[in-house]
Amino acid sequence: MSRYKYYFRKPKSEISKDILKWLALAGAVCVAGSSPYFTIHLLRKLKGKKYERKNVYDTFYNLKKQGCIEVEEKNHQIHISLTDKGKKTAGRFQIDSLKINKPKKWDQRWRIVIFDIAQLKNLQRNAFRGKLKELGFVSLQKSVWVHPYSCHDEIVLLREFFGLSQKEVRLITADDIENDDFLRKIFNL
Repeated sequence: MSRYKYYFRKPKSEISKDILKWLALAGAVCVAGSSPYFTIHLLRKLKGKKYERKNVYDTFYNLKKQGCIEVEEKNHQIHISLTDKGKKTAGRFQIDSLKINKPKKWDQRWRIVIFDIAQLKNLQRNAFRGKLKELGFVSLQKSVWVHPYSCHDEIVLLREFFGLSQKEVRLITADDIENDDFLRKIFNL
């Protein structure tokens, strides 16, 4: 039995996801490359998660091979950063885990997302609309969606991820929507 028996096994894709998310948050990482504790430092940087060393090395190698990360050695230190492709991949992971938190008490305000996305951006429009549905928004009209809870950061993230402008996607906070009984029923308010 390996001396790493206490490490839990995660699929390498999960390790990739954790590494990319971590690098997206950190921006770039610099570790002393000549250090015999290089792996230990990397493992600790991954938010205390326990992975087998070989899996971490393999994952870094594969991410570099896929063009998601850049690894450079400068002055006996190793600099690890995301490439543009890596940023997109990390953003996809972030979008996939996106959710709107429900507060204990509703603040009696509606969040309305309106969008006018050109026909040329049909793919972005459909993906954006699908993500609104997934987040629990309710459609009032084709391009007008409503949610009762604060979601500014989530909408900004979606807008940036899909490459949309503030003119194409707007978030409005309203105190009143006429005849909102059906919305209150849908959201159990």
